[in-house]
Amino acid sequence: MPGLKRELKLFDVFSIAAGAMISSGLFILPGLAYYKSGPAIVVAYLLAGILVIPSMLSQSELSTAMPKAGGAYFFIFRSLGANFGTLAGFSSWFSLALKSAFALVGIGAFASLIYPDITMLQIKLIATAFCIFFTILNIFGTKHAGRMQVLMVVFLFLILIFYIIKGIPYIDNNNFDVFMTGNIKTLFMTAGMIFISFGGLTKIASVAEEVKDPSRNIPLGMITAFVAVTLLYFLVVFVTVGILGDKLLSNGINGYSLTPISDGAQLMMGTAGTFLLSFAALLAFFSTANAGIMAASRNPMAMSQDQLIPAAFAKVNKKFRTPINSIIFTSLFIGVVIFLPLETLVKTASTMMLLLFLFVNISVIIMRESGIQNYRPKFKSPLYPWLQIFAIISYSFIIIEMGTLTLVITASFIFLSIVWFLFYGRIRTNRESALVQLVKRIKAKDLDTTSIDTELKEIIRERDEILEDRFDQIIENAEILDIQKIIDKEEFFHIVSENIFDYFETSCDSFFKQLMDRENESSTVLTENMAIPHIIIEGEKKFNILLARCKEGIYFSAEAPKVQIVFVIAGSRDERNFHLQALAAIAQIVQNSNFEKKWLSAKNPEALRDIVLLGERRRH
Repeated sequence: MPGLKRELKLFDVFSIAAGAMISSGLFILPGLAYYKSGPAIVVAYLLAGILVIPSMLSQSELSTAMPKAGGAYFFIFRSLGANFGTLAGFSSWFSLALKSAFALVGIGAFASLIYPDITMLQIKLIATAFCIFFTILNIFGTKHAGRMQVLMVVFLFLILIFYIIKGIPYIDNNNFDVFMTGNIKTLFMTAGMIFISFGGLTKIASVAEEVKDPSRNIPLGMITAFVAVTLLYFLVVFVTVGILGDKLLSNGINGYSLTPISDGAQLMMGTAGTFLLSFAALLAFFSTANAGIMAASRNPMAMSQDQLIPAAFAKVNKKFRTPINSIIFTSLFIGVVIFLPLETLVKTASTMMLLLFLFVNISVIIMRESGIQNYRPKFKSPLYPWLQIFAIISYSFIIIEMGTLTLVITASFIFLSIVWFLFYGRIRTNRESALVQLVKRIKAKDLDTTSIDTELKEIIRERDEILEDRFDQIIENAEILDIQKIIDKEEFFHIVSENIFDYFETSCDSFFKQLMDRENESSTVLTENMAIPHIIIEGEKKFNILLARCKEGIYFSAEAPKVQIVFVIAGSRDERNFHLQALAAIAQIVQNSNFEKKWLSAKNPEALRDIVLLGERRRH
């Protein structure tokens, strides 16, 4: 089956994350939020942004360790297991699809400013038409969808910056006199409702498998998008509240305006302002719908690859290299939820996003503490584990405060996800999670290599674009010794000879003698705890390497009494050039600052092999 194509660059990542955030959370929700908390919504937006920071950093870490389609679902499955993975997959898919549905409805709603006589049926038809358009765009490839995203986000930023600059002189300080209409509890509930506005930030994790240089571009793109959009949110909402004040509660449905930013532009610039900001809103909804379909559709694909839902969802179009069935199914679902009520679904989507992010922060803790050697993120969340603990406690509190109806809907969704897993996923998937690895680690010191170790090794190879060369092939089949006692070099060379002499079609004694003669001629100890014995043997086209670790130490000499790391190299004379290449490869690998720590803490011989295979070096 063809894999996904890595086509998204840094600015594409920034645009997908930023475009997914700037949508209904800015152009529709301020009216509802003001209805709940008054001018204090400027604080609620900042509070929601602060609450996102731990999850953004955790997602960045997990994305650079496992840049795979599915994002949060993939991370949670690998860390907490298939049951939580099923819940996370459905939750992520549902909340992303729901946010896209809001955006599509918003397109129709803002069209009413241009065509006042538009009917509800026409609004729904407009939403459906754009759903079909973005579905086709995503089927033809992420590159085309990404380019469209960049253009929309650039225009959107320019218009909103103009709105801020133009609006500052119109701010009336009296509109902030009664700053908070509720209490702290209400403020947190409003922040929880706004939280979905920032949820789009981590959409990029869902398309991580299609990002070029994910180790750099994912965290950098997410962090810059967060800073830029948070600042934009704060300034736009501050200007809008300052201009309109309680006018946000007039001329609207259910007691609040559904077009607050356009209303602010109307007061400043008249009809021209309304049209300009309506155009900006449409750009925002376009970008969110586009990014939402792109990101949400990767969840069913990833779940299908793990056999949690039918295999058809994993199908990748051979020509366009996109998950066509998953995209179509997601778009059909979006077409259904377009018809659901607004406020309840905003709260429900936010609650499930909070739940999802709660699991993401738990996942980072589980992955770090599990002792899985091949968990190698290029970006690590700072202030670990305190940021993650803060997020877990905060999210739990806000979920409880979201209201009974929202909790009932969310609980029902969780129940249905669990039922699906019990009757479908449980009997089809057998992947081991990091949580299981953590439990094993508590029970036993030495662990066997697990399926998650192997999977992460392949992910790292793909992430770092490691192309296997001859050195890798030799290491894949090399003998590995893990010696558990103190020995001297003579005993060590006897053990080496017994394990490798057959390959060279020579006697064990002859091989041992060559090793001893080479060592006595000139020591092969390079540092106080590492040696690379290497010899030339008779024959043609013969070359092999043996890896050895001795935590207690091998006594090579009085100057090197405790050698713990040994690479034994033997090759025929015609392999002299490759002999030098192998020495250079080993030198590059062991120069890594963490090599010695990883080598001594590796849990078994296969883990030692992975350290060498995944080591940073230039490949031939």
